[in-house]
Amino acid sequence: MIDIGVNLTSGRFHKDLSEVMGRAREAGVHAQIVTGTSVHASEEALALAQSYPNELYATAGVHPHDAKNWSEESAASLAALAREPGVVALGECGLDFNRNFSSSEDQLRCFEAQLILAVEVQKPVFLHQRDAHEAFMPLLKHYRPQLVGAVVHCFTGTREELEDYLALDCAVGVTGWVCDQRRGAELRELVKHIPADRLMVETDAPYLTPHNLPKKPKGNRNEPAFLPYVIETVAECRGEAPDALARQTAQNARVFFQLT
Repeated sequence: MIDIGVNLTSGRFHKDLSEVMGRAREAGVHAQIVTGTSVHASEEALALAQSYPNELYATAGVHPHDAKNWSEESAASLAALAREPGVVALGECGLDFNRNFSSSEDQLRCFEAQLILAVEVQKPVFLHQRDAHEAFMPLLKHYRPQLVGAVVHCFTGTREELEDYLALDCAVGVTGWVCDQRRGAELRELVKHIPADRLMVETDAPYLTPHNLPKKPKGNRNEPAFLPYVIETVAECRGEAPDALARQTAQNARVFFQLT
């Protein structure tokens, strides 16, 4: 199994990262993509990837929440990070008009700059979109022909949004949101419509803890070892065997991120 979205730079993992990694291995999670959400977090993600070669990989990006801090200096730093071999994608980047921690203008500027950089370095993009689909799509559609790949991280959107992404040949990442019988009801239906070769899975740890865990973890902290519960639910929704889905999504991730 491959977890395409983990926030291992979170302070919630600082005290027991080696144990978290050990539990992930025991659960059959062979590789993880550590998400970069700011220049500093991207540097930390790359350092982790270098500490766990062929097991951890990094993305480098600036999350829309942090777009207000985008500058020429941060752009230069991100460009240097993007060219590091341990960095396998640009992002997490995109638009978030739900919380608006940064203005829409700052978010659009930051997002487009990262799309341009992804085209320059020819690495895929790891995308975030929340309550911003109408503004998000024109930019993505404009740059998509030049991008080597695009995955919509933590998809929780509508059928129309899913169809828009699939029309642009985007991959789709599904998290433990699908395990929530109430909030994830629409997603549980939509996962049936994601082509097998476009589907990937992620925990988004330490967030979005799957609701189907047999026991609630301490502090409700999610971790990569819980990825099998996401796969179990997605497989059930699609009428597939969990083992087969695990193999397919892992292969998709290896190809998409060009993992060694």
